Amino acid sequence: MAEKRNIFLVGPMGAGKSTIGRHLAQMLHLEFHDSDHEIEQRTGADIAWVFDVEGEEGFRRREAQVIADLSERQGIVLATGGGSVQSKDIRNYLSARGIVVYLETTIDKQVARTQRDKRRPLLQVDDPREVLENLAESRNPLYEEIADVIVKTDEQSAKIVANQIIEQLGF
Repeated sequence: MAEKRNIFLVGPMGAGKSTIGRHLAQMLHLEFHDSDHEIEQRTGADIAWVFDVEGEEGFRRREAQVIADLSERQGIVLATGGGSVQSKDIRNYLSARGIVVYLETTIDKQVARTQRDKRRPLLQVDDPREVLENLAESRNPLYEEIADVIVKTDEQSAKIVANQIIEQLGF
């Protein structure tokens, strides 16, 4: 890959953005970053704590700054938070600064992949499926709006999905 292009992974919780992103970065010899991990590094606290103390609005401000900073780099794979696309600014950064890959998954897969994960503040409710359905309704059109490529992640390993992305992008 002569020119260092950025690849930004968007999609809902449980789509596999972090896992697939690591494989993709390794296969393409690019740096991997995860916006949630970067927020934790910068704050010295986990995402759940940031949500508790600052609320979702405070978290989203931090997320916007992290994605603005990281998306200015060259030659990275960035796994974004599922809700980051709610920000018009973030959608613009991602669209302008790299290739956006939407990792699409079903609600059933999201439920299965996230049911034991206590680090997802929005899902610490009585009916996480309902939350995921509501999030999908509002966010899926935004993922589609900015996606250069859409890849389904349901029945495949992260490595196979990474290979499919590379194939579709012609790398």
